[in-house]
Amino acid sequence: MGTPDFAAASLRALLAAAGARSWQVVAVATQPDRPAGRGKQMVESAVKQVAVAAGIPVLQPSSLRKDPEAVQALRLLAPDVIVVAAYGLILPRAVLEIPTFGCINVHASVLPAYRGASPITAAILDGLDATGVTIMLMDEGMDTGPALRQATQPIAPDDTTATLSERLAAQGGAILVETLADWLAGDVAPIDQSALPGEPSACQRIDKEAGRIDWTQPAAIIERMTRAYAPWPTAYTTWKGEPFKILAATVVSGAALPGRVERHAQGLTIGTGGGLLLLRTVQPAGKRAMDAQSFLNGAAGFVGTTLPD
Repeated sequence: MGTPDFAAASLRALLAAAGARSWQVVAVATQPDRPAGRGKQMVESAVKQVAVAAGIPVLQPSSLRKDPEAVQALRLLAPDVIVVAAYGLILPRAVLEIPTFGCINVHASVLPAYRGASPITAAILDGLDATGVTIMLMDEGMDTGPALRQATQPIAPDDTTATLSERLAAQGGAILVETLADWLAGDVAPIDQSALPGEPSACQRIDKEAGRIDWTQPAAIIERMTRAYAPWPTAYTTWKGEPFKILAATVVSGAALPGRVERHAQGLTIGTGGGLLLLRTVQPAGKRAMDAQSFLNGAAGFVGTTLPD
């Protein structure tokens, strides 16, 4: 059960290991196809694309809590285990109780930290220098089940959610294969999260408004936003009433009024609540992404503006 690229990595890992591990992926559940892009064409999830290419039956219920027929379809499959990664639907007790060996989740944090929908984004926003992956046995709580295995992953200073997700997805798939084999063989014992280091914390589902920049915040926080919200929803402000995306930036010393655009020895800066934000890559409304100097060459009146404008 899974939907985005992060989950597809786990499915590919399970399929690649199927021969050596003597298991079979009998079906895949993923979110329904949805319209995307300017043309609103129906798009299949990354997990569905992998499943279809491998000839695996695909289930696409819109809900498991309100669709007894979908639950019955899972029950008829009689799975030994259900593997879940970034599925996007809540699994009710009726589903959790179907597989003999339970439901195993691949979660992109070192639990109990960052339970919830956006652990990778949250780790970057908080300025952590490392995060990781937890393989856990699911219960009815939000990422509260006992851990089967954990591994860490460094966060580079220039990591975005996209780049970090790619590494965590690969790491999660590799650890999943080893952990699942040990779990089915009875060679791994679940560890209650209360016995793990750290305090429980939660992260919420991200909406577009999350990327709106508050220039009274310190430059360090805004710079982390540019990476945490890449590729979506991006960190943005407004200029001339239109969205103005800041795709890459650097913190430099200095001071200016929050939102004030000024020339600086190193380039184009914006004042914040602490330090200056040096723009590297921007995207004005209706234009392609470009380096800050290229934008400035054709943006009369931008210097001296106070954002949002």
